Amino acid sequence: MSGTLNKVMLIGHLGDDIKMHHFDGGGSIGRFPLATNESYTNKSTGEKVSQTDWHNIVVRNKAAEICEKYLSKGDKVYVEGRLKTRKWQGEDGKDRYTTEINVDDFTFLSAKSQESDAEMGGGAPPKDAPQSPDSDDLPF
Repeated sequence: MSGTLNKVMLIGHLGDDIKMHHFDGGGSIGRFPLATNESYTNKSTGEKVSQTDWHNIVVRNKAAEICEKYLSKGDKVYVEGRLKTRKWQGEDGKDRYTTEINVDDFTFLSAKSQESDAEMGGGAPPKDAPQSPDSDDLPF
């Protein structure tokens, strides 16, 4: 394969509300932490172990404004994007790095009121829509 691929798909919960920054030219950027959890049973002790990983999420422009309006701390969301590592110098003059997920697509997974769903043109299905009995029981 001669090409490369940089793709990330996550389902998790917001660890904080969206932090927005608006630019003079009209653009905007939103940032928030996303928690993903893994649970397993330790075979030697029988103890259930949970591990949380935190991801730095970045959304831009209209997507950032939509996320700011409809997402809040604790909400469940699916994000799809690419990894990007940024480098900068700290106050001490040392190089610092951070790895972020730059979002290309997202889907809100927390149930909200039907009024807000209608405003954003989708999101969660209407309350009377048929749903799979295990729709929230994802294998990951």
